[in-house]
Amino acid sequence: MSKISYRSLFDLTGQVAVVTGGAGILGQHFCAGLAESGAKVAVVDLQEAKAIELAKKIRDDYSNQAIGIGCDVSKSESVQAMVEQVISEFGEINILHNNAAGKSEDLNAFFASFEDYSLEQWRQIMSVNLDGMFLVAQAIGKQMVTQGKGGSIIQTASIYGVIAPDRRIYDGSFYLGRQIDSPAVYSASKSGVIGLTKYLAAYWADQKIRVNTLTPGGVESGQNSEFKQKYSARVPLARMAKPTEMVGALLYLASKASSYVTGQNIIVDGGLTTW
Repeated sequence: MSKISYRSLFDLTGQVAVVTGGAGILGQHFCAGLAESGAKVAVVDLQEAKAIELAKKIRDDYSNQAIGIGCDVSKSESVQAMVEQVISEFGEINILHNNAAGKSEDLNAFFASFEDYSLEQWRQIMSVNLDGMFLVAQAIGKQMVTQGKGGSIIQTASIYGVIAPDRRIYDGSFYLGRQIDSPAVYSASKSGVIGLTKYLAAYWADQKIRVNTLTPGGVESGQNSEFKQKYSARVPLARMAKPTEMVGALLYLASKASSYVTGQNIIVDGGLTTW
């Protein structure tokens, strides 16, 4: 058997990666991880100023090419303009991390009970969490087909797209000073991401475009101690995840290390779904 460099399988030098929701809590770590592995990174976010600022930091920290782009993934014209800007800057796209997720400015509407949930609020979240996934995957997948080199698409779902929330852990739980819950629209949209991934994995297999899902469990991001304790009690590893702990799975799925992996849902949850 000839010697194989297994470490080189994770090398992304020369690859162009697009990360939507790139300036978010997890997104900034995903962008940094891709850059450190050698990829040129397009940080794409609804908040353009934050995307541009993060791209500058990546250039400074990793001496790698990076650009920040403002984009509303729920609007096809905005998505198309984003793709054109990436191609203009880098010439091609090899990796897509379809990671953007919607937030509601009206938290009372977002956390309303299922019985009183408004269709307007449901559609607002779906327009980003699912419609946005469709629009970005469609535009960048089409670009990958045109390039004829294959590619890797990773789509972020959520543990609540796989299992239902345990409502008991939300009693007395706060996030950034507000009582929280997990609404049905979040579960439905994230479950839809997993279904879309499986469809696209089969659809684009003959184009050598791999499509997989990355599903994070609960990540520490400002929840109060009561929530952390209750959530951690449900997890075999007995704690919530750190944002950095999601990056390894992304790099695996983005690289040649996962060259025979497509249509899969990689769950990084500390063992929550084993129970």
